[in-house]
Amino acid sequence: MKKTDTKKLLKAAEKPSQDARRLHPFYKGKIEIVPKCRVRDFNDFAIWYSPGVASVCMDIHKNTEMVYEYTNKWNTVAVVSDGTRVLGLGDIGPEASMPVMEGKALLYKYLGGVDAFPVCLGTKDQQEIINTVKILQPSFGGVNLEDISQPKCFPILHTLRKECHIPVWHDDQQGTALVTLAGLINALKVVNKKISKIKIALVGAGSANICIARLIMLYGANPANVIMTDSKDTLHKGRTELKLSHPEKWAMCVDTNSLGIQGGAKSAMENADVVIALSTPGPDVIKKEWIKAMAKNPIVFVCANPVPEIWPWEAKDAGAAVVATGRSDFENQVNNSLGFPGVFRGTLDVRAKTITDSMCITAASELAACIADNKIKPNKILPTMDDWQLYPRVAAAVGIKAIKEKVADRKMSYDQLYNQAMAMIKRSRAITSDMMKKGFIKKAK
Repeated sequence: MKKTDTKKLLKAAEKPSQDARRLHPFYKGKIEIVPKCRVRDFNDFAIWYSPGVASVCMDIHKNTEMVYEYTNKWNTVAVVSDGTRVLGLGDIGPEASMPVMEGKALLYKYLGGVDAFPVCLGTKDQQEIINTVKILQPSFGGVNLEDISQPKCFPILHTLRKECHIPVWHDDQQGTALVTLAGLINALKVVNKKISKIKIALVGAGSANICIARLIMLYGANPANVIMTDSKDTLHKGRTELKLSHPEKWAMCVDTNSLGIQGGAKSAMENADVVIALSTPGPDVIKKEWIKAMAKNPIVFVCANPVPEIWPWEAKDAGAAVVATGRSDFENQVNNSLGFPGVFRGTLDVRAKTITDSMCITAASELAACIADNKIKPNKILPTMDDWQLYPRVAAAVGIKAIKEKVADRKMSYDQLYNQAMAMIKRSRAITSDMMKKGFIKKAK
């Protein structure tokens, strides 16, 4: 690639950050609360508040499940973070995590019709986070854990999934894993390879890649041919120092890499068919020569944010057949926003008590199927957020899976789930569009 072309691409890659610094202070936040009931005159407040509301309160007191019928709990998600692992920025604190959590809430509403609110906690203590989420349950229909550092993110999720009566989801784990699996399903179709036969290198051993490894193995990848690396080395049975400090990493040491390959990312990627990197923001974290040493027609997922481990054009120059990143300004964005809005739409609509791994695999398979086989190309392995009809499809598929797994309190047909999701998502998009047209959302200068 010509030098001038590289400069142009780099300049384009920097533009979202420049625009973000200009637009965030203009709007002073990305979400707000607006009424959903009619207020014809001030007499209506006697219905929506005192004295009329007292009768509703007593109905719920007699049967707490009525809260789902009388309030917005059924459609409300808390986006909970302690700010200890924000994007690729690390432990920057709960206040600094707010723009991300607000952005998440915006995506929930616009893409899934779900009302979500940032809940950024002034504690890093594992047990305090668990207790806080548990005592918030009466107000929310579900919880999205976000940007919580490892290893504590694992026991937090495990405990809350087991002890809460509403669904708790860690998007950095489950969301990233299902969208990555969806992209991998279609990327393998491009290169005509089967997941059970390939070697997969996972660069980075954080919560995302550990969950990705677990999900792709459940889907059919051979654990013996999965090699994961952290900042020190590959994960192998000799890494006994991880037994107590990082039990999830140690499980990967035991379950994967049967040949005991050592030597870090370079060694893990040698002759690999796929590399999935969620590690240190780049560029130049993954070298072009490492990609050249991979198997024929390698698949390269470099998903660190805000900058991928290697620029996609450099990966292609090195011989990658399919390249994906986590950025919306490049082709093949592997982005959680393709997954969580639909997953929670379906989960909330059937009042599922949890989100199982099988529900995540169902979501991944449905997301992959949103592109017909004859439309899958090296630069088109996943739909984009513009293909918004994917969200009702994912919602309906997840809802039906929850019913089949007997974790749902409501039984609905596929068509009922699909039509409800479609109506709610259309409504959210229309509200935003109308507010822009009428000037309630001002146009930035």
